[in-house]
Amino acid sequence: PPPPLPAGCAGPYGSMAAPGVLVQYVVLRGDLARSWPLGAAVAQACHAALAAVHQHRQHPDTAAYLEQGGAMRTVVLEAPDEAALTALAETLEQNSIDHHVWTEQPENMATCLALRPYPKDQVHQHLKKFKLLK
Repeated sequence: PPPPLPAGCAGPYGSMAAPGVLVQYVVLRGDLARSWPLGAAVAQACHAALAAVHQHRQHPDTAAYLEQGGAMRTVVLEAPDEAALTALAETLEQNSIDHHVWTEQPENMATCLALRPYPKDQVHQHLKKFKLLK
């Protein structure tokens, strides 16, 4: 059997958390997750998540999320490639969903996108076509 999930991980992931629960969604490029060293791919997700939280640190949902400590819920999804990640960013922008796209330098390549913490029911519709990163 797989090892138990650490405290604070949303699991099981089938429902991706209850509707009113604050969740930070992180969307990593799957092509990079499979071709880069694991640590480098994880670093991209960490950079995007921290940048989104920092950028929106004054938002009440962000503050409430951070107050949860070990109970924070983060869901990591996969975009197949840079084009899909860019299309998602455009959709989020059009719908006024706060997010941050992490762009790796000096390559100037979008690698990951993270939303600020949101109640799941406010943003899930824009993310439901993306699968959990495996």
